Amino acid sequence: MLYSYFLMYLSNFTPRIILSKTNKSERKLYLCTIKRNKNMHPLALFKYCPKCGSAHFLENNEKSKRCSDCGFVYYFNPSAATVAFILNQKEELLVCRRGKEPAKGTFDLSGGFLDMYETGEQGIAREVLEETGLEVTETNYLFSIPNTYLYSGFLVHTIDQFFLCKVKDDSNLRAMDDVSESFWIPLQQVNPEDFGLNSIREGVKLFLKSYRFKL
Repeated sequence: MLYSYFLMYLSNFTPRIILSKTNKSERKLYLCTIKRNKNMHPLALFKYCPKCGSAHFLENNEKSKRCSDCGFVYYFNPSAATVAFILNQKEELLVCRRGKEPAKGTFDLSGGFLDMYETGEQGIAREVLEETGLEVTETNYLFSIPNTYLYSGFLVHTIDQFFLCKVKDDSNLRAMDDVSESFWIPLQQVNPEDFGLNSIREGVKLFLKSYRFKL
């Protein structure tokens, strides 16, 4: 009942992005990166044409570069990522603890970047299996949130797609891949501020809002 209600409620909701608090180290790193790149083109670190190797790889518009030698044009578009909301029979939320930076040690939800030629549904099922050992049997798209992900000093723009997932057997929960710990938390005890990544934090807020609206 709760599962179907979430789908009905969230299908009529358009999320808004709100800047919220982060842990001190993540916030400092994020702000420093934003300040450093404030007036930089998103492809400023890409100096050479990936097709012919020419150094004449110049800004074409606000999100692309063009090689003046071979004519190759490259657009900087957001990378697709997926996030899973998984509830057990006790209405507890599956939460993971991040084992790697950024935001190492903070709460997270299972998910990750899509591989080439994957659908969002295939990608989230693969990520959940890799990180928790749970087999996803059903996926329902909820909403998406644009985000930035700092990786190797480069600010990657992403579009995070949130899914409500069902799993075959939630008793075989493990922590694998880049997850250091996996556990269940009652929805009433979930605190969005415990989640280290901004888009996850905002997604959790939206998810909890739908749950409390039901109550």
